[in-house]
Amino acid sequence: MKYRLLAGGSVLVMAATLSACSSPSDSASGDGRTTVDVWLMRDSVSDTFQKEFTADFVKRHPKIDVKIQIQEWDGIGQKITAALASNDAPDVIEAGNTQVAQFAESGGLLDLSDRKDELNGKDWLSGLAEPGAYEGKQYGIPYYAANRVVIYRTDLFEKAGIDAKEIKTRDQWIDATTQLNKGGTQGIYLPGQMWYALAGFIWDEGGDLATESGGKWSGALDTPEALRGMAFYEELQALGKGPKDSDEDDPPQAEVMAQGQVAQVISTPGGANVIVEKNPELKGKLAFFPIPGKTADTPGSVFTGGSDLVVPAAAAHPDEAVTFIKELTGDTWQRKLAVAMSYVPNRTSLASAVAHDPGAAAMAVGAANGHATPNTPGWAAVEAENPIKDYMTAVLTGRDPAEEAAKASQDITRAMNAGS
Repeated sequence: MKYRLLAGGSVLVMAATLSACSSPSDSASGDGRTTVDVWLMRDSVSDTFQKEFTADFVKRHPKIDVKIQIQEWDGIGQKITAALASNDAPDVIEAGNTQVAQFAESGGLLDLSDRKDELNGKDWLSGLAEPGAYEGKQYGIPYYAANRVVIYRTDLFEKAGIDAKEIKTRDQWIDATTQLNKGGTQGIYLPGQMWYALAGFIWDEGGDLATESGGKWSGALDTPEALRGMAFYEELQALGKGPKDSDEDDPPQAEVMAQGQVAQVISTPGGANVIVEKNPELKGKLAFFPIPGKTADTPGSVFTGGSDLVVPAAAAHPDEAVTFIKELTGDTWQRKLAVAMSYVPNRTSLASAVAHDPGAAAMAVGAANGHATPNTPGWAAVEAENPIKDYMTAVLTGRDPAEEAAKASQDITRAMNAGS
């Protein structure tokens, strides 16, 4: 399977075949049974998983039927907004974790704060749970997660005498990458505008992309912590030939690594499949390790992408909707979903479910230190404009980091507060 964390940070795209079922208007039943209408996103589950889960759910809850309609990510924000404003909303909707605040602000979601305990909220992944909350109330229930790891060439590491298992800190990572960056090999291919990776380095330093005070958000790239994060990014990026003025999609970094001269990339694990598709000679020569942190006892911070499950305020069957969510996010089906789709389960206590999947296991380690983008509807405007990318390019091409960070922070502040 292949998957890619999208710009909104909330999605994985993977090769799978899914089936669509009927619409919310079919939920009425004359035989005393209740039908829960569910919107799941394309490729969030396989067809086999969907059928097995549905059959088990109906068996365990004989008075509830399930109808799942598969939605496309393209344009889903507008479609969900329209559904929430109507009287014909589905009972359960899968939403990207960074989308929940936008939908909650509209008043269209059911507050599930009083159901957290029964939904195992004590050890939810923070990168899913935090953006699933808005103004102190829990609207989104963590569903699954994914984050970036380091994909590396085992043969190049062995040739250089480097044991990837020993790379636990940033300093060790820099040392290893420096050793690999010779003889025509790029120690790492890191494009200049991979801002999700930068965010992780900033979080490691105790900084953030933006902060809130008195109801107003302000860009925070010009803080000492954020500047240290950018300095590390600059040091790492220099140990390869990644372009300074584009992101991981231009050119696609998997295609660059497939050319055979790159020792490492930062990617979701599914990128390894793409690399092998482009260059079959690399089959069996790729492996993974979590992005290293500042100290050996804590992995590097990562942006946690993935999805939450929400219940529209207009849902016809809110109690049955919560029952559906409880099953899908419970121990049994979270473990099965993690194995079937190579996802990180929604709770830290379930990390062992992916212990035998090298890529997912590396993700699970990082997910324990996962973060989300600022939890406010205004963040969508920042991503649309994305001054962070321009800031990164400016620094990497020699401009003054503090001055450029101040400019970018002003742009973030303006974008986040444009509608207030």
